[in-house]
Amino acid sequence: MRSTRIAAAVAGAVMLVGSLSACNDDGGKAAGSGGGSGDAAGGKQDSAQSPVDALKAAQEATAGKKTAQIDGTTLTTTPRGRITQSTKGGLDWTHGMQMNVANTMSGGGSPGKPVKSIYTKDAVYMNMSAVMPGVGGKPWMKYSYEALSKGLGGSGTLFQDVLRNADPSQPIELLIASGTAKAVGKENVNGVQATHYTGTVTMDQLSGKAGKSVRDLVRKQLAKGGAKSEQLDVWIDDHDLLVKKVEKLGGKQPSSSTALFSDYGSKVDLTPPPAGQTSTAPGA
Repeated sequence: MRSTRIAAAVAGAVMLVGSLSACNDDGGKAAGSGGGSGDAAGGKQDSAQSPVDALKAAQEATAGKKTAQIDGTTLTTTPRGRITQSTKGGLDWTHGMQMNVANTMSGGGSPGKPVKSIYTKDAVYMNMSAVMPGVGGKPWMKYSYEALSKGLGGSGTLFQDVLRNADPSQPIELLIASGTAKAVGKENVNGVQATHYTGTVTMDQLSGKAGKSVRDLVRKQLAKGGAKSEQLDVWIDDHDLLVKKVEKLGGKQPSSSTALFSDYGSKVDLTPPPAGQTSTAPGA
């Protein structure tokens, strides 16, 4: 796989977790956010709450849990055809987003095989043996975030900017900031009852809080795709935790993503592979 494809796959998994609002320069949150758990945020949702108040409680509770499991898929239409990327595994945002997940890309010439990936603070380690057998005799490849950032045409800190504040509470923050959030009703998500909220986010809102390097890249991609807004839906359970997120982006290259979140507070193994089993990618 080309380095740009690797960079796109790594970025795609991060974007599936949160949103571009995760790149807040000052690390701030929307009003009413912070640490704490679902109990600290008031426990079960009050049916009399306004959508904004309910979402603020959900943002606080979700951000405070620090770990979760994700199972998500992104579908994108490109000139090369439809590309599907799936991400499944553990998330830990105790000190910026780190992950232990399996990424699978299919369509557009991608192999369609899962690649185990460990996202640490400085680099991502990918077990390439399934798609590139026999690379240097070592199953793992290390890609620095600086090299991947440049592979996407951004500054060397692009990935660090994205990962610094990315977590599942970010789409909730974005929906609050949109000023369009409304409750749809109760629905069953993975066997639990959850309240469905929906809204529309403009492209200025989507990229307005990002650092300059991220903002410039996002606007370039958005202009290329012709999208002006996206539909954002979130489902919040009775403990004020995000259990599902759906984003739909139109334009000439439409895309949609669905992510399910579960097992909040579970342990995630972020141990890098042994040095003897790891090669460093050229330029990384």
